[in-house]
Amino acid sequence: MKKLFFLLVLIFSSNILFAQTDHHSTAIKNFQTQYNSGKYELVFNSFSPEMQKALPLESTKQFLEGLRSQAGQITSTKLSTKEGTTAIYNTNFERATLEIHLSLDAGNKVSGLLIQPVTEKQSAMKSEVNNALNTYPKEISDLIFSKTKDFPDNTQVSIAVIKDGKTNYYGILKSDKTVKTSENQNKVFEIGSLTKVFTSTVLASLVTDRKVKLTDEINRFYPFPFKNNVKITFETLANHTSGLQRLPENINLSDISNPYKNYGSEQLYDYLKNGLNLKNNSEKKYDYSNLGAGLLGHTLAVSQKTGFTELLQKRIFDRFKMNNSFTSSKDLGSKLVKGLNADGQEVSNWDFDVLFGGGGILSTTEDLSKFATAQFDLKNTDLTLTRTPTFTVSEKMKMGLGWHILKSQNGNDLFWHNGGTAGYSSSMAIDTAGKTAVVILSNVSAFNPKMGSIDQLCFELMKQIGN
Repeated sequence: MKKLFFLLVLIFSSNILFAQTDHHSTAIKNFQTQYNSGKYELVFNSFSPEMQKALPLESTKQFLEGLRSQAGQITSTKLSTKEGTTAIYNTNFERATLEIHLSLDAGNKVSGLLIQPVTEKQSAMKSEVNNALNTYPKEISDLIFSKTKDFPDNTQVSIAVIKDGKTNYYGILKSDKTVKTSENQNKVFEIGSLTKVFTSTVLASLVTDRKVKLTDEINRFYPFPFKNNVKITFETLANHTSGLQRLPENINLSDISNPYKNYGSEQLYDYLKNGLNLKNNSEKKYDYSNLGAGLLGHTLAVSQKTGFTELLQKRIFDRFKMNNSFTSSKDLGSKLVKGLNADGQEVSNWDFDVLFGGGGILSTTEDLSKFATAQFDLKNTDLTLTRTPTFTVSEKMKMGLGWHILKSQNGNDLFWHNGGTAGYSSSMAIDTAGKTAVVILSNVSAFNPKMGSIDQLCFELMKQIGN
């Protein structure tokens, strides 16, 4: 999952004294190491007394857990500017690029911390962007334009809006400082973590076929004990309550252009045997995990003595006639929309091995619309199972299998997920009671500071069609 929303922390002491940049460098390196390893108490211990009072230990843990759930681990930091006693670092997380503002006191304790989207340096001579979406209804045109005009040239966004038994497609291409229409509902994009919904749907289909049970422990499908004799069920993998880390500690994230490519079953098995480390040993809680979804897909494949991509093809793509959905970007030719980084330059597609179930699918809005529409048919009992609440996260959110269950403005359940990779962002929301849905695919990078506009567009379109 990409993210629900980032929480921001801003705590600055009014009497901070001068600290050298090399001390900031040490502080940001320590923060990265402690944050990535989940050692939040060490982060708290680096705070000044005033900072600790303003942000107690439990609040620090809650904030950092939420940040890691949304943005993932830190992959790199780069000093942007130094403003007095505050150093600003452009920081690449797995799923976002954010600014970390770090202030130190005279004893080099952290006395101020702000984590926010990267501040754009707007030019006074910024060129106007033209809205050429005049063939779309005005309220649709204005909304799409407002959420896409700031993306780089060559950005494509493909949208499906489902209401009253009809699917309308709205596609855009930004080029030459103009947002234009584009018939791209059959163009292929990476869907990122939206894949997790399909992984959980494969699980639900096997449950309804009585091949496995949600309460089954996955351990029985592996010829070795997990570290510390940890037991994990299918359900907890699908609803992110297994306690698994977001990513295994033995994955090499140095190549952020293709971070999952070289992580195979050998590395996964080594982690399960020797490195497994649960985040919540004492209580069951929601912790979003790419590892968990990848492990779920792999275990389902092992349980059925086949490959996971074969399960997807047979149980999802073939069944719902999703003929332009794929498990590899190779040989797609002109069907594939090239992913872009935050600056609008083309980036390579991501390749997945054993963790495919966490984010490996490529698809079109036309195909995803078929899957969304199938949710309205109560005869699809496996789809109904994925939407059945299995865990309450908060007053505002529950978990099904894969789906995040929110409340829409009209009071109906809203089943939502999104995704993001180095070159793409996606979002899908479904209201089965109102039989409405919105699907958005784009080549907007998950590291683009404005990538949240894709989710905003999805939710605002749902509001429009839900009235």
